[in-house]
Amino acid sequence: MKRIFVAIGLAATIGLTGYKLLDNKEKVAAKVYKPEVNLKVGVRTAKAEVRDLSQESQFLGSFAANREIEIRPQAGGEIVQLPIVEGQMVGAGKLVAKIDDDQLRFQIEALQISIEGYQNDLKRYEALVKGDATPAVNIEKTQLNIRSTQAQIKQLQKQLSQTTITAPFSGIVTTKMVEKGSVVSPGTPLAKVTDISSLKLVVQVPEKAVNQFKMGQMISVKTEVYPDIDFKGRVSLIGAQGDAAHNYPVEITVLNTAAHQLRAGMYGSIANTSELKGQTLSVPRQAIVGSTKQAQVYVVEDGKAVLRDVKIGATTNDYYEITSGIQAGEQVVVSGQINLQNGTPVVAQ
Repeated sequence: MKRIFVAIGLAATIGLTGYKLLDNKEKVAAKVYKPEVNLKVGVRTAKAEVRDLSQESQFLGSFAANREIEIRPQAGGEIVQLPIVEGQMVGAGKLVAKIDDDQLRFQIEALQISIEGYQNDLKRYEALVKGDATPAVNIEKTQLNIRSTQAQIKQLQKQLSQTTITAPFSGIVTTKMVEKGSVVSPGTPLAKVTDISSLKLVVQVPEKAVNQFKMGQMISVKTEVYPDIDFKGRVSLIGAQGDAAHNYPVEITVLNTAAHQLRAGMYGSIANTSELKGQTLSVPRQAIVGSTKQAQVYVVEDGKAVLRDVKIGATTNDYYEITSGIQAGEQVVVSGQINLQNGTPVVAQ
């Protein structure tokens, strides 16, 4: 009897719980938002049009000097002349420094006197040999002494020329590292000369754009210093090896001018426009939903957003080429797709 009451109580409990759950489900379902079937969703649209697809790429870099060199002497000694100051313009062959050369001149003078003595000895030996008063070997020895001394003089004259240090090319003295009276050894840096008669703008170009540049190509260069002036540049180098990010150095040589002088280290930029296609059907990038491999667009038909599969061709920063799926003149949704499903009523805003 007791078991019967327990079974009846358990069944009642289960029935009550089931009723409660069903009642809660109906209440929750009643609270769930159900969109109005005829409510129109506001969207922005654009027309699918045939246009020229081209892309302008901006690349920023900094100017580097055409040439720059640290001037180092091949001779050592005390600097007796240093007629340069930082910021000075020096021409090719202009004196940069002079090293004391007195000892070399004294040695050359002594050797020249020795040659005079050998030449006098040679004349005497030649006269004595004719009278058989001395062997002919003395003439040969004297001639060898003259040649050896002449070789020593040439070596000293070479060293003498190395005491005069000149600028190898025209440029600006950007650094002076010694002063007059300094004692230097061969290879000591004296000054740095920088040639900015032309400058090299070096920009890093990504892999997908590097083939847009050709050697010798003329290109416009803009600067922050002279924003309203277009400087004419020429592509002088295209890097053969990229960095870890697959960027390649492209060098544009720009002729400097006195009126608008550029300096090494300044920023410059180039804009390279590449035509990807001719006249081709395209839509704004914002119209594409899904991935580029399975691209779709919402097309407005009879007041409804109809989802269509499309195929994509070339791309720019702003547009996608559409090779199939829609026709020119159709309106595509470019904003508000998150609120759409296939067949949703829409109104263009």
